[in-house]
Amino acid sequence: MPPRRWIAHLDMDAFYASVELLRYPELRGLPVVIGGGRRHQPQLQADGTRRFALLQHYSGRGVITTATYPARDLGVHSGMGLMKAALRAPQAVLLPVDFERYRAYSRRFKAAVAEIAPAFEDRGIDEIYIDLSALPGAQDSVAHDPCGGVRALAQEIKNTVRSATGLNCSIGVTPNKLLSKIASDLDKPDGLTLLTHADLAERIWPLPVRSIKGIGPKSGAKLAALAIHSIGELAAMPRATLLAEFGRSYGAWLHEAAHGRDDRPVQTHSEPVSMSRETTFEVDLHALRDRAELGAIFSQLVEQLAGDLQRKGYIGRTVGIKLRFDDFATVTRDLSLAHGTAEASTIRLAAGLCLKRVDLARRIRLLGVRMAGLQRATADLAAVTGPPHRP
Repeated sequence: MPPRRWIAHLDMDAFYASVELLRYPELRGLPVVIGGGRRHQPQLQADGTRRFALLQHYSGRGVITTATYPARDLGVHSGMGLMKAALRAPQAVLLPVDFERYRAYSRRFKAAVAEIAPAFEDRGIDEIYIDLSALPGAQDSVAHDPCGGVRALAQEIKNTVRSATGLNCSIGVTPNKLLSKIASDLDKPDGLTLLTHADLAERIWPLPVRSIKGIGPKSGAKLAALAIHSIGELAAMPRATLLAEFGRSYGAWLHEAAHGRDDRPVQTHSEPVSMSRETTFEVDLHALRDRAELGAIFSQLVEQLAGDLQRKGYIGRTVGIKLRFDDFATVTRDLSLAHGTAEASTIRLAAGLCLKRVDLARRIRLLGVRMAGLQRATADLAAVTGPPHRP
């Protein structure tokens, strides 16, 4: 039986605004709009506090780049003119855009994701698609949850992004890109939504047709003229009618999209930033009682990882381990090396030091070894290896 297809869409929550709240934590919980110019830079006061520009004092033709969720609750949103927004939320704080800072955080969150899922499709500064299907644990079932493994994996990605950036993201996990794009928006902010085709009727069909990426204002208006407002109503429309109204190509796509069908692959074109080897045990193992078996598996994983690095021509600077316990709690530890390496003995030593920093009282379900900070091995670099820095 082929593995189930699991595609994730990760969307950073109110990305620009959230990055600004890291810089100005006193604004948390307040309506904040991003879209001003340099003249709207906060001013530091003599008492150490900051004075912020308010939307009610804005004049000009600018538009909102993004807004915090409290601001959105007041009816302002991305793309709205700032003058119009000032009528709805005059007391909202106005901040200038800082794209250099946003790009830096974008690189940071993508690097964090790459530690778990090295290959993903970059869709812009604040969103990516990830094919989780073949990642270790994605096909596991947990207790009474047949999707528990991929759910845990998605939560691990969320936690890793949060740890690396201080920011929340929302993830939709479904069998394809179309549904995952919709799902990531259903439980914002900080959401994790996992859907299968069995959830279409309850979670997808009640949504407006414009929730489907690819249905724009003109198509939405034409569908409304046909009394089609929800995705469910679109799904109930005969295929032949859609082809007649919208043409063979677009009409066929509308029919497929309404039924949640999408076979587009996740497109990845990037150098790996990490490589890993891990295994899930058929029976949970104990660090003491099953020490010999665990040691042999650990050494084998290290040898496989070293072989992968050497075969593909990489060396790495950061060795890491990953353990998932019998309660599905996952922990990771890593250690930086003095020099890049692809040698099994050096990786084994560093990974062993990482293991010593983990409480191994619980039984272990999964064990993994990872090498990050990869770079192409040249003749000079490949000859340089060294012992790890002890923590």
